[in-house]
Amino acid sequence: MSVPSIKKITQILRAELDKLATLPLIWLTLMGTFILNLGLAAAFTSIGLQGAIGTQKILNIGFASMGYLQVGFIILGILATCSEYIGGQIRTTLAAIPCRGIQLSMKHLALAIITVPAAFIITASGVLYTYMMMKDTAAAIDIDTMVEALAGATGYLTLTSLLSAAIGALLRRTTPALVVLLGYYFVVSPLSRDLLPSIKMYFPDTAGYYMYMPPSPDEINVLSPMQGTGISMIWTLIFITAAIVFYRKRDA
Repeated sequence: MSVPSIKKITQILRAELDKLATLPLIWLTLMGTFILNLGLAAAFTSIGLQGAIGTQKILNIGFASMGYLQVGFIILGILATCSEYIGGQIRTTLAAIPCRGIQLSMKHLALAIITVPAAFIITASGVLYTYMMMKDTAAAIDIDTMVEALAGATGYLTLTSLLSAAIGALLRRTTPALVVLLGYYFVVSPLSRDLLPSIKMYFPDTAGYYMYMPPSPDEINVLSPMQGTGISMIWTLIFITAAIVFYRKRDA
């Protein structure tokens, strides 16, 4: 089988970008996530202002909504790969682009291109709101530290979206993929952290936490942002690779 040229790969990427950009559920999900994040940021900031003034950390409060915020990016990733199976659109896609591995790879790349700016804007809106409201009362924060944390949060949400897209490609149905991922993030992972504390840092969501949140000095065996990024990327690449392998071998 011949390898597609760079021009052909670029055309496939453009086609995948067009499909995601014209999918209304993608933008509804991002808008809903943005609004939810601002609402949660306002609520957590209000609680912080009522607490012990001078001891609250802006980043801790600004990122307090990440556990809920990631749900929007889980949904985003699932929609990116599962939406084509509704109504059999996937058959049209494969008829036009028979190179399945390249097509799914470009879909993940297109998703990353959309997710990175969206994740940065959404996370920055919450942190900046907290910063503006608490800059005179909370513990001081260096701007460079804030930018690094926002970059880490953007990376974590992007990797979460890509991992979710890979799970969606493996299961091919929106509801089962959503149940599996929400079950992991909100049930399995929290329980495993209590039952398996020695390996909890190697879970994708726990490792991702260290990508954006500076560790407490009281914590032991913590990861650096680079280590957290590396572990999260490995999990994501494993699932994307599995998705591509199964995608190439089975029927649409």
